[in-house]
Amino acid sequence: MTPGMEAENWLNEPAVWREKPNTLEIVTDHGSDFWRKTSYGFTRHSGHARLVEFPDDSSIECTFRADFSQQFDQAGIMVWGDEANWIKCGVEYADGVLGIGAVVTRELSDWSTGPHPYWADQPVTLRISRKNGAVTIRAKTDVSPWELVRLAPLQEGLFWQVGPYAASPSREGLEVTFTDITFGPAESALHS
Repeated sequence: MTPGMEAENWLNEPAVWREKPNTLEIVTDHGSDFWRKTSYGFTRHSGHARLVEFPDDSSIECTFRADFSQQFDQAGIMVWGDEANWIKCGVEYADGVLGIGAVVTRELSDWSTGPHPYWADQPVTLRISRKNGAVTIRAKTDVSPWELVRLAPLQEGLFWQVGPYAASPSREGLEVTFTDITFGPAESALHS
């Protein structure tokens, strides 16, 4: 069991997943996704996330790797309040390019993304800190430094949870390996 994930629960447990010491492997089900209404008109809550409580003044960090090759293959970290309030952040393969970004959902989903094709075939590390009613999302690889992906507010009064997530809206069988999942205090500063 991954340290810090003792009280975890699945949001849409995939048919296939494996756990080894400090490693979680998810194999996505067909058509798995998270999205809420904006532009496309549909709502999807079928992606896979393994969640634990995410208290204020805390952080999660993990590294993951996958063969992102099909439209909208995606993986990263989910911050979950309820079906209308959540944030997914990580990498996504869209229109033939790997990108890093986040979808922030408060009744409606928004999507911020930027191309990072040079991150293909590299392990990606994400860190999310929760502090003062907001989350700070950062990402890096072994050959690129930490960069700010997003700063976003969290809806007050919700029980927030966090953990690794994966989805593949256009196929099944995306295999994602999450390693080095750690929990700690939130970063004290927004800027380096």
